[in-house]
Amino acid sequence: MNREPTLYRGDDKLLFGIILGVLAFWLFAQTTLNIAPAMAADLAVTTNVMNIAVSITALFSGIFIVVVGGLADRVGRVKILMWGFVLGIIGSLLVAMAPAGTLAIPLLMLGRIAQGLSAAFIMPASLALIKTYWDGAGRQRAVSLWSMGSWGGSGFAALFGGLMTESIGWRWIFFASAAVSAAGMLMVRGTPESKAAVEKDYRFDTMGVLTFMVTMVALQVLATQGSEIGWTNPITLGVAAVAVVVGVMFFRAETKARNPFVNFALFHNSTYTGATISNFMLNGVAGMLLVSMMLVQLGGGLSAQEAGMLTLGYAIAIVVFIRVGEKLLQKFGARKPMIWGSLIVGLSIVLLMPTNLLIGQYKMLAVAAYSLFGLGLAFYATPSTDAALSNLPDDQAGSGSGLYKMASSLGASFGVAISAAIFTALSADTESARWLEGVITFAGRQDNVAVRQAALIALAFNLLMVVAAIVSIMLTVPAGRTGGSTR
Repeated sequence: MNREPTLYRGDDKLLFGIILGVLAFWLFAQTTLNIAPAMAADLAVTTNVMNIAVSITALFSGIFIVVVGGLADRVGRVKILMWGFVLGIIGSLLVAMAPAGTLAIPLLMLGRIAQGLSAAFIMPASLALIKTYWDGAGRQRAVSLWSMGSWGGSGFAALFGGLMTESIGWRWIFFASAAVSAAGMLMVRGTPESKAAVEKDYRFDTMGVLTFMVTMVALQVLATQGSEIGWTNPITLGVAAVAVVVGVMFFRAETKARNPFVNFALFHNSTYTGATISNFMLNGVAGMLLVSMMLVQLGGGLSAQEAGMLTLGYAIAIVVFIRVGEKLLQKFGARKPMIWGSLIVGLSIVLLMPTNLLIGQYKMLAVAAYSLFGLGLAFYATPSTDAALSNLPDDQAGSGSGLYKMASSLGASFGVAISAAIFTALSADTESARWLEGVITFAGRQDNVAVRQAALIALAFNLLMVVAAIVSIMLTVPAGRTGGSTR
């Protein structure tokens, strides 16, 4: 039984305050996928360091989103939401004020971690408030607008980041993010608290959270720094050993815990398992955005604004067609639109892979590719969520949705980290220009062939992730309808 006042109903002031918090992550924090080269040059940090800064936000969001979602039920969803705003303000200001020099790396990393934690606080708490304080058609409208803030924000992030960087400088993106978070905080202020009933003998899974966090951070270090340090270096081997040993400890802790952080019993449902795996893989394709943005800037000489303009079709497609995915779900069930969406995403990557073309030709392919990318994700999003959650028992819906969203964040984090590592390692090795000699002819400039081939290999990795997503859907998600919509 919820303890919040039953007469209170959410209004647009609360709703749009929540959406501002969502935008602080999806629109503002995600601009780093495009403006990373400009930030690295201004802060005088290496590409490897910048790659970590880009991916670490989604990593910390993914690690803590399930934990914080459960915490919000116990200590109060409004309180957790307000803490999320505070973390967002602190994180944005740390990034915005990071100076070039010795303080650049610590302030940048702390700021990006705070932004990730902010997202972990805001997303589950805000969805819980929407579920509590809206119902019927009003709840459907609130969820749709929340989804527009997340999916639409991510779609416009590259374009917005490029425009801001070229017009007034990248730092103002994060100053504006702090201001948006402060405005959202003021709009949410005064909302009655909402809590859920909690078991009296509930025990927080401290061991599970700590071992999971250590495992994920170790894997992230391997993905981003393995090639830089050297795969046979004792440091790299030691980090790999930590990931394996602590990962085993995590699995054993979760199988014995009374209230496990990750409930492995959820994966007994094959449909949920397949949807979650495919969700992890398709969110990992965010690495395609980073690689293609770096390619056209470092290899093609485009500015961040010019590169961002290429993604306009992505932003428009995902906003316009996200409700189409819902209609496809209602007509065909989850399996077909999930496969169709994944195939379209795969096609978008294929269109970006001819890096041997001249920049003018490549820009035309990129416009079409980004538009298809947005269309594919729009087809996939709602059917995937429905397939993951609709068949779960009511008492597992909360943990199931938390794990599903955790897969989104971790998929994006590892996809970006691995794609960036592949691109950075190969583009720095001029000898790699000989790999495809005699197989592919690179038109135009020859001084950037290593960069273009590196992008091709990194994009091929993203294509493999799409293939894995499609396989997981075909093996696990049944044909026909899989249950009612979760909205």
